[in-house]
Amino acid sequence: MTSDVLPDFNDVLSAAERVRGVARETPVLTHDALDEMAGGSLFIKAECLQVTGSFKIRGAMNRLSQIPAGQRAAGVVAFSSGNHAQGVARAARLLGMPALIVMPSDAPQIKVAGVEADGGIVRLYDRETESREEIAAQVAAERGAVVVPSFDDKDIIAGQGTAGLEFARQMEQAGTPLDH
Repeated sequence: MTSDVLPDFNDVLSAAERVRGVARETPVLTHDALDEMAGGSLFIKAECLQVTGSFKIRGAMNRLSQIPAGQRAAGVVAFSSGNHAQGVARAARLLGMPALIVMPSDAPQIKVAGVEADGGIVRLYDRETESREEIAAQVAAERGAVVVPSFDDKDIIAGQGTAGLEFARQMEQAGTPLDH
């Protein structure tokens, strides 16, 4: 990825508006034993408590919400073995879009079930003999759908950045300055 496709701070601020009401504000946790082992105070953003179990809903919602209304009926295609898959399926459902997720045949069943619970269609593949990128590109071309990558996309990155923005605000509100 080149720096010209990296988001800037304003992109993250805009993403925060798009994910508001979808991504929940997750708590910041501490633990005395961890602090003692680290020799300092650790603050842990508990994104495992996010609506889909990870921060990935943030990037997915930011990316999908920017697909023009006229293109949404064709849907989206993503490839992931878990968290991104669930984030895309949830964002697509909330936006009324079809989603097909290319997942390896050995993906955790709980992740497959999570995608299906949000209305996503799962296309399993054999990671030894097939390419998830090629499958996603072919399906997208056939359907006119948008491919939603898991990380190398400016809007995905900006959406994920909203967790950091939220963390900084929470620490400021707590009156806890950060040094790292």
